[in-house]
Amino acid sequence: MDHLLLIKWLHILSSTVLFGTGLGTAFFLWSAHLTGDAPTIAGVARITVRADWLFTATSGVVQPLTGLALAHGYGHALSDRWLLWTYGLYGLALLCWLPVVKLQIKMRDLAAKAAAEGTPLPARYHRAARTWFTLGWPAFIALLAIFWLMLSKPV
Repeated sequence: MDHLLLIKWLHILSSTVLFGTGLGTAFFLWSAHLTGDAPTIAGVARITVRADWLFTATSGVVQPLTGLALAHGYGHALSDRWLLWTYGLYGLALLCWLPVVKLQIKMRDLAAKAAAEGTPLPARYHRAARTWFTLGWPAFIALLAIFWLMLSKPV
């Protein structure tokens, strides 16, 4: 198999995992949040945090490595405008994702504590959930824009 084809396959596969895991875990955690049920939220948040470390983090590392290899292999200048936009948007998604993971851990822990104590979710949980939800949007939009850039490669 051509090495560039293998790298392209890895790049596409990791982008699918990155985007799909992000969208899927966000959907399930938000759905759990809307129940207001602390045990449900704690369980879903526990799985969400695990999925982020196993899938999102690993594919998030594979993406730039394979992307740079592809750009080089196909003769693109790393300073091409569409690639510069891609780097910036990927950086934006990363800057949103890092606090999101911390917030998910906080949401998990606060929900687990409320579940164990039989108390309502505290205000700190609700603040964390709002911030988590808000930070998800720029990351989601940035990744959509990156898909467009990868397909269209505008000058």
